[in-house]
Amino acid sequence: MLLQRFLPNSRRNYLFNTSTRFVTYIQGQEPEPKIREYFYYIDHEGMLFLDDAKMKNFTSCFKETKFLKFFFTRVKLNDTERYKSDFPYLSLCGRERNFIRCDDTPIVFTHVMEDVHKIAYNHGGKVMVTDFQPHKIYMNPDTGRVYHPAWPKVGNIGLIRSKLSIELSKHFEFAEGEEKGPSHIRWKGEKFKLENDWVDQTQRYGLHSDKPIE
Repeated sequence: MLLQRFLPNSRRNYLFNTSTRFVTYIQGQEPEPKIREYFYYIDHEGMLFLDDAKMKNFTSCFKETKFLKFFFTRVKLNDTERYKSDFPYLSLCGRERNFIRCDDTPIVFTHVMEDVHKIAYNHGGKVMVTDFQPHKIYMNPDTGRVYHPAWPKVGNIGLIRSKLSIELSKHFEFAEGEEKGPSHIRWKGEKFKLENDWVDQTQRYGLHSDKPIE
C-alpha cells in the first residue's frame, strides 16, 4: 500500500487518556485479516503526524506531497463504530484504515494563491487547493480563530492557519466593533461583505472544537 511505505516499522502499544476513559492501540494493528489500522494527528498548522509521535514539529511531520494528497483526498468524518469518539475522522486507503484526531479541523488552509484565486491546504502545495472565497471567511470573536469553507465529507469547514489568519486580518473591517468580529474584507481592490450563514451547517470535532461557532 502507498501509505505503508511512509510509515516507520513500529508495533509498540500506545495508550492515552481522555477525560473519561483510556484508549489504546498499536500502529499497524490488524483487527481482522488483511486490514491494518493506523492513527494520526493533525495540528492547528495543518501538519500531519503519527498520533503517537513523541515530538510533533516540522521535523517529524509528513512532507511528501504524493502521500499528503493521497491521504487528505480521502479524509472524511468517521462513519464507523471504531474509535469514533476519540478519532472522529478517517482516511480509507485500500485495506488501511487511518484514524485521525486533530486540534480543530482536519483541513487547515495554509496560503492563498492569488494569481489563480485558490487557497491551499495541509502543506500540499499546488496539488491540494480549492477555490478561495474571501466573502465567506469567518472569524470566531471568542477565540480569534479564522475559518474558510471546506467540503461536506469533512464537515464543511477548515481552519485557517495562524500565519495566514494574521495576513488576512489586515484586510478586515469591523462595522459593528471588534467584539462582534469582522463585517467586511477588502481583497484585490474590492470590498466584500462577509457572509457567515454557512457556518451553521458545519461540524467540528477537534480537541479544541468544544467552543461552538456562533
